[in-house]
Amino acid sequence: MVKAVVGANWGDEGKGKITDMLAKQADIIVRFQGGANAGHTIVNDYGKFALHTLPSGVFYSHTTSVIGNGVALDIPRLFKEIKSITDRNVPMPKILVSNRAQIVMPYHVLFDQYEEERLGGKSFGSTKSGIAPFYSDKYAKIGFQVSELFDDELLKEKVVRVAEQKNVILEHLYHKPLIDTDELLNTLHEYRDMVAPYVCDVSLFLDKALKEGKTVLLEGQLGTLKDPDHGIYPMVTSSSTLAAYGAIGAGVPPYEIKQIITVCKAYSSAVGAGAFVSEIFGDEADELRRRGGDGGEFGATTGRPRRMGWFDCVASKYGCRLQGTTDVAFTVLDVLGYLDEIPVCTGYEINGEVTTEFPVTSLLEKAKPVLTKLPGWKCDIRGIKKYEELPENCRKYIEFIEGQIGYPITMVSNGPGRDDIIYRESSLNK
Repeated sequence: MVKAVVGANWGDEGKGKITDMLAKQADIIVRFQGGANAGHTIVNDYGKFALHTLPSGVFYSHTTSVIGNGVALDIPRLFKEIKSITDRNVPMPKILVSNRAQIVMPYHVLFDQYEEERLGGKSFGSTKSGIAPFYSDKYAKIGFQVSELFDDELLKEKVVRVAEQKNVILEHLYHKPLIDTDELLNTLHEYRDMVAPYVCDVSLFLDKALKEGKTVLLEGQLGTLKDPDHGIYPMVTSSSTLAAYGAIGAGVPPYEIKQIITVCKAYSSAVGAGAFVSEIFGDEADELRRRGGDGGEFGATTGRPRRMGWFDCVASKYGCRLQGTTDVAFTVLDVLGYLDEIPVCTGYEINGEVTTEFPVTSLLEKAKPVLTKLPGWKCDIRGIKKYEELPENCRKYIEFIEGQIGYPITMVSNGPGRDDIIYRESSLNK
């Protein structure tokens, strides 16, 4: 059976925690897209971790962690990350890397930085991890697949061919140092030696596992609104963030994905530029940011303060619809316990008309939030294990949001730890 864990919104919804929690009952966890440009924060028995490439199930000895073909694989960063967890007494995880995954090249990271510099005030707010240049090259068919590292003749010829093209841009557009082909080839030989023990035909491995009745978790990065097709284009990422892409990015048949757990935060946050209708500012935002997450709302990769907002029903309903949601995991609910009343964005006013359907980016830029205020519960809900034991106003908040988005909230996270979770029976499933 295959389950996917994906984000409903801008990313940072708490997918890492949910994957870490569900991995207890899984055999294999697959990262299926994105690169080291976003992080998943996890708090478990070993401590607090920010993972960037490793799937969030690496903390269990019974699981196999897979880097799928859809991932932007930064080989030195992957191995640095493995070392960062084993240095903290986490047992060496079982890791497989798809022979069809493509490699983030050293020049991808440089091109990302150079382009953001060149754009200045019109930049896309990139994490400068090389992701857009990487995917551009993948689709321009000049990317390097892991399998190519093991063919010396092919690799030599390709390095020269690609460097010729890149050097024209480096010289004439960016006025930066050129690529040295010998140095690049040596780097790729180092990458080959690092990754060689882990390379496998991942789709074949997963096919066999599914035939044996194993449970596979697909872990996505970011959320619906960062999808290049269905998100807030152009302020999006460069790979599809949807569960549907999980089939492609891992190499499994789409009909094998039986459960799609879409993670929603109990309020909103975003890193990077782009339209964000329910955004709040000033002291109100600072207070929520300071209390939010575990240790505050700051990007797991960049450390940038996240932009804050109230829960957005319009964006979340849309996000869940595009994911094909079977279950909503509702996270960081405990953070809101300080508020007397909690605003929720239930509609967008665009050109004088109110809509509850998420629009294209040009209209989104004009949208103003329509807010509904709900009474707060004014207490700490951490440690509660049963839904009925939550304060009445807290349950009302969950049920109001579930009614607005139209997808069943079956998991409620009320703390950062692996066990801070409440399972509930949704009336939408009855």
